[in-house]
Amino acid sequence: MEAIVLEPQKLRPDIIQRIEAMDEESLRLLHRLLLCMEKDQLWRELSAKAETDRRAGKFDRLADVIREARAELRTR
Repeated sequence: MEAIVLEPQKLRPDIIQRIEAMDEESLRLLHRLLLCMEKDQLWRELSAKAETDRRAGKFDRLADVIREARAELRTR
């Protein structure tokens, strides 16, 4: 089956029309898919920001800071 690719301005109304015609099970599945897509996008953004921070040296002392914090917690 060949997919028809719509222009972006026509895509949103087509998607909305399809959503409105979905049964409850399909709607729940679509919702889970959208949540997964959102999670993946957020993970990519977070990873990119973390990589930028790593390259800037912001994590260079992370192991030392964790070690110091654990040592301090043990003395309490």
